[in-house]
Amino acid sequence: MIKNIDISDARFDLKNGAGSDAVHKDPQYAYAVTHLRDEQGISGTGLAFTLGEGNDLVCRAAKFYAETLRGQDIETVMHGFGDTFRKLSNEQQFRWLGPHKGVVHLGLAAVTNACYDLWAKKCGVPLWKLLISLSPEAIVNTLDLSYLEDVLTREEAIAMLTEAAETAASRMAVLEQGYPGYDTSVGWFNYDDEKVRDNCKRALEQGFGAMKLKVGSADPQRDIRRANIVRDTVGDNVKVMLDANQQWNLPQAISICNELKAMHPYWVEEPTHPDDVFAHVTLAKAIAPVKLALGEHVPNRIIFKNYLQSGCAGFMQVDAVRVGGVSEFITISLLCKKFGVPVVPHVGDMGQLHQHLVLFNHIAMGHEALFLEHIPHLKEHFLHPVKIENGVYVTPQEPGSSCDLKNHV
Repeated sequence: MIKNIDISDARFDLKNGAGSDAVHKDPQYAYAVTHLRDEQGISGTGLAFTLGEGNDLVCRAAKFYAETLRGQDIETVMHGFGDTFRKLSNEQQFRWLGPHKGVVHLGLAAVTNACYDLWAKKCGVPLWKLLISLSPEAIVNTLDLSYLEDVLTREEAIAMLTEAAETAASRMAVLEQGYPGYDTSVGWFNYDDEKVRDNCKRALEQGFGAMKLKVGSADPQRDIRRANIVRDTVGDNVKVMLDANQQWNLPQAISICNELKAMHPYWVEEPTHPDDVFAHVTLAKAIAPVKLALGEHVPNRIIFKNYLQSGCAGFMQVDAVRVGGVSEFITISLLCKKFGVPVVPHVGDMGQLHQHLVLFNHIAMGHEALFLEHIPHLKEHFLHPVKIENGVYVTPQEPGSSCDLKNHV
């Protein structure tokens, strides 16, 4: 049973412009770290990601949720985790502060992710292996499908997973081949042109076939110049994504994205305010065939449902340390599968947890193994950091979700 609970505030300073974007010019990567320890001393680690200030508030929320699990058996909790998630996310006082978004939902993410990590460690297997071993009914029992009944019922979710299971063996090769990555650190906003060019060359040498540039400058010509530098450096066969981090209003986004079409971006990410579904619908039509990637700042399954219903998203970037954790991530992945939209997660966890989840998405749900974002800046702080070889994630083998931090265990 869960005996001890520990919540810690972990913050990491970045150097030399790393992590910078058009909105967050000087970020501090931070985690609200939840530890759930059982009577055998096994500790489950869960992360929620922030950019520094306010991380302590997320820790306080996580503490509140975690205390409700004290004394409970983790395997019993996980066999019906959908009910637990629904109960906690709708807790009457905290719900007023959301609902299902902001500080309280991030706190719930940290606790949810700790539960999944502890469950996998109790079973002695990596999280991906645990998840792909579960029956469709067992998976759906871990999910909260409330407010989705109009588009995804429990019966339909089970049927989707059952159908995917029939061909899962054909997708197991990804475990040996590794999951493709893309380099998101070649073009941070504060990097000068020469550094961007050098980083692109280095990414090619490291085997990456896709990479991302931060845009959203006060002068759009800077974005256009930098985008063309990337395209000229890497050639026409490499996928190049552009990320505006919500910087533009709709008229700006339409104008600038149409100018950027000439360098053939694979997607434009977070072009405007993440709550404005209708603006994204208008933009998607105005800049076609360029596709939009959305979801880094979409906090819950209901708003993801709305984006999917609108048809404006080419790629969904759900982040398990941003929504309510692994449970809600899987729910959203099911929604995306139904609507035929690829899942390419944002990795606030630096890819530690998500390397497990994309394997599950591919093998058990039939999502395309497109690629997974790679950010290297916090590798030194994890006990079992992600491994990238020739641009590909090496399948993790240690029990759990790979989220243990060296100084927060």
